[in-house]
Amino acid sequence: MSSRNTERPSAAPAPPQGPAHSRSAGTAPATSLPAAIDLRGLHKSFGTVDAVRGIDLRVRPGEVVALLGPNGAGKTTTIDMILGLSRPTGGEVSTFGMMPRQAVDRGLVTAVMQSGGLLPDITVRETVALTASLFSHRIDVDDALRRAGASDFAPRTVKKCSGGQQQRLRFAMALVSDPALLVLDEPTTGMDVEGRRSFWEAIHADADEGRTVVFATHYLQEADAYADRIVLISRGRIVADGTTAEVRASVSGRTVRATLTCGPTELRRALAGLDVRHVEVLGDSVSLTADDTDAVATALLSGRLAKDLEITSRGLEDAFIALTADTAPEAGPPSPSSRSSRPVHPL
Repeated sequence: MSSRNTERPSAAPAPPQGPAHSRSAGTAPATSLPAAIDLRGLHKSFGTVDAVRGIDLRVRPGEVVALLGPNGAGKTTTIDMILGLSRPTGGEVSTFGMMPRQAVDRGLVTAVMQSGGLLPDITVRETVALTASLFSHRIDVDDALRRAGASDFAPRTVKKCSGGQQQRLRFAMALVSDPALLVLDEPTTGMDVEGRRSFWEAIHADADEGRTVVFATHYLQEADAYADRIVLISRGRIVADGTTAEVRASVSGRTVRATLTCGPTELRRALAGLDVRHVEVLGDSVSLTADDTDAVATALLSGRLAKDLEITSRGLEDAFIALTADTAPEAGPPSPSSRSSRPVHPL
């Protein structure tokens, strides 16, 4: 890819020129480069409502990061500040060592949002060409369409495109400036299963060339499949940050599932004295969580109280629910550090 013009005030460090810092070699992104995203003590309030309450986050060039959290957690508000669409009430935000609007104006940062931003009466190709005309550095329009998987419907007017096709169009619009950072806010909302899979294949192929990707999603399987790193946000704060395995490990215990051959009184008697934190009985099926699941299995099987027993590690969904539960105690924001040395911060 051709390099972009990154000339800037001398006080600001030079950002990477496009996604040439490839992840495919399996090496960590160069630490000498400024952070793709650097959030320090970030706060955002709307009147008496604190939407973001002290987020510290550093994303290095070349990372693919998923932002997860329940509705109202502060994900979209944080993204708006990263894109320069909203100013923080407190704290600092920078992208590639400069103010967000500077990075956006230079084409270093682009976004694929949930909706809006399209002219219905022009074609898909005309839309991408119009977007390309706004940037001094850009890739070929047809190349952007191809990489976004939008070439087949490029002659179609926007209003005749499906929701999934319009999201691919937004992806092509985001790619045409050859950004170093691509931000996705719930990009597959409203897509069917096949549409989501196809869209993520296109995103993943582009990320493999070294582009930094940060995406917010409600689909945990998307984060599990495509993110190098998961940042879990709850009530305006980061409550976990690490790989999928690290986030899962932050919720201790394993799950035992079995078919009961006894009644509730016998089950309670068998589990007495064991460290069992959660028990759910539905009909003749039982599901429970414990650290020492071997002891639980022994108690159930030796007494012939259950059959068809299965022990599994807790998944990302379990961690998500446990770490974002309204009844969980709050934790202070974690201190910023690189991903390689960042522990998971459970509530």
